[in-house]
Amino acid sequence: MSARRPPSPSSLVVATASAIHGRGVFARAAIADGTRLLEYTGERITKAESERRDQARIARARRGGDGCVYIFTLNARTDLDGRTRRNLARLINHSCAPNCRAEIDRGRIWIVARRDLAAGEELTFDYGFSFKNWETHPCRCGAPRCPGFIVGAPHRWRLRRIPRSRRRALAAAAAAHGRISP
Repeated sequence: MSARRPPSPSSLVVATASAIHGRGVFARAAIADGTRLLEYTGERITKAESERRDQARIARARRGGDGCVYIFTLNARTDLDGRTRRNLARLINHSCAPNCRAEIDRGRIWIVARRDLAAGEELTFDYGFSFKNWETHPCRCGAPRCPGFIVGAPHRWRLRRIPRSRRRALAAAAAAHGRISP
């Protein structure tokens, strides 16, 4: 099933303050299920460079700096680092109950509506993070079944094995410091 092409990002969405985290991307008007909303753009990098940048991000966040992740898997050899101001899609927040999905089509990453979206609704997608370093990514999505950390749906069952008290303590520490926990 091919998704519809977006007219122009600025006519469909707008970036503004988000209750989930920092800034988010919101629908300007009602959007139909299957609509391609934005292309996730950035620098194509090797897996080795991706790992190097990820480790630098973790170190920076532990020092109280920006811990945001913008690296997106393209294929087995290449990732895309979306840390560029021109990439509006980088501002789409994670949700454990997302209303959008990411589709890779001919080496390009598109954010596509998973269902009809209402005007003013925040766009979200599942970042799909692995279980590795789960404790460094507290989740604030507010979804009813949110486990408290940003972990991709296929890995969330593993969080249930970690005592809820430990998950809450780690999330509270991260929130209190405004950064990831050490």
